[in-house]
Amino acid sequence: MENKLIVTAAPHLHAHQSTARIMWSVSLALLPAGAAGVYLFGYAALAVIVTAVAAALATEWLLQKMTRRQVTLLDGSAFLTGLLLAYNLPSGVPLWMPAVGSFFAIAVGKQIFGGLGQNIFNPALAARAFLMASWPAYMTSFRAPGFDAVASATPLSALKEGHLRQVYSYLDLFLGNKGGCIGEVCVAGLLAGAVFLFLKGYITWHIPVSYLLTAGILHYVFGPSGLFSGDWLFYLFSGGLVLGAFYMATDYVTSPLTAKGQLIYGAGCGLLTVVIRLWGGYPEGTCYAILMMNAVSPFIDRYTRGRIYGTGKMR
Repeated sequence: MENKLIVTAAPHLHAHQSTARIMWSVSLALLPAGAAGVYLFGYAALAVIVTAVAAALATEWLLQKMTRRQVTLLDGSAFLTGLLLAYNLPSGVPLWMPAVGSFFAIAVGKQIFGGLGQNIFNPALAARAFLMASWPAYMTSFRAPGFDAVASATPLSALKEGHLRQVYSYLDLFLGNKGGCIGEVCVAGLLAGAVFLFLKGYITWHIPVSYLLTAGILHYVFGPSGLFSGDWLFYLFSGGLVLGAFYMATDYVTSPLTAKGQLIYGAGCGLLTVVIRLWGGYPEGTCYAILMMNAVSPFIDRYTRGRIYGTGKMR
C-alpha cells in the first residue's frame, strides 16, 4: 500500500494569506477615505495621490533594478506606501512634494534597510516627517472642502490658536467637512475600511483600541477645557488619529508581534500623541508618536515574547 504520510519541516499549518493579498486589501480598504478626500478637495487631491503612488512605484522599480534584485511591484507594498503618504499630505501641496516624499519613503525608509520586512520605521510616516521638517509652510497650508484655493485651519490648529471648537460639529468632523490632509478628514470612510480589515482578519483590535482609548481618556482628563472636561470625541475625530490608529500603527513590520506588546505599543502611541498635541508646539502628534513607538517596538517584543514551547519560563 502506498504510504501517504509525508513528514516535512515546520510549519505545518498553511494560511491562504500572502503579502500581496494583505497589501492590496489594505489599499482597497483605504479607497472610501480617498474617494471622500477627492470629493471634498477636488482634482488637486487626486493629482497628489496619483503622483505619490507613481513616484513610489517608479522608485521601487529603479532601485531594485539598480541593485539587481527581484522587482516586487506586484506585492502592493510600494503602492500602499505611496497611497498612505498622499493621505498624509494637504491637497494644495505642489506636485513635486509627493514625488520627493515617495522617493524618500521608498529609498530611505524602506530599501536602504533591505526592503520590505526589514525597515525600522513606517516609510510613509518617515517621509511625512521629512517633508514636514523640510517644507513646513506647504505642509501646514490646508484647503477648505468645496473651495479650490481657500486656506483653512484644521480643527486642531484652530483649537491650538485659541479659537472655539464649536465651529465644527461632530457631524462635520465625522464626514470630513473640515480642513486637513487628504485621507484623514473623512472618519466615516476610514472606519468603513477598518471594519473590512477586521472582518478579513488583517488587523486585530489590540493596537487601534488601546491607541484610541488611551488618547481619548488623556484628552478628556487633560484637555484645555479643564481637568476631566476635555472634549475627547472632538480630539479623536480630528487630525490623523483614526488614520494612524487603524492603518499605520498596525503595520506588521514596525509593530510588536504579541497581543500584550501591541496593547503596550498602542497605549504608548496614544500617550505620545496627546503629549505632543496638548503641550508641544505642533497641533498634531500622530505621525511622530507612531515613529517613536516604531523605534521601541523591538524592545517591546523582547520583553513580551511568550515562552518557547517545551522550555522553562523565560527570564
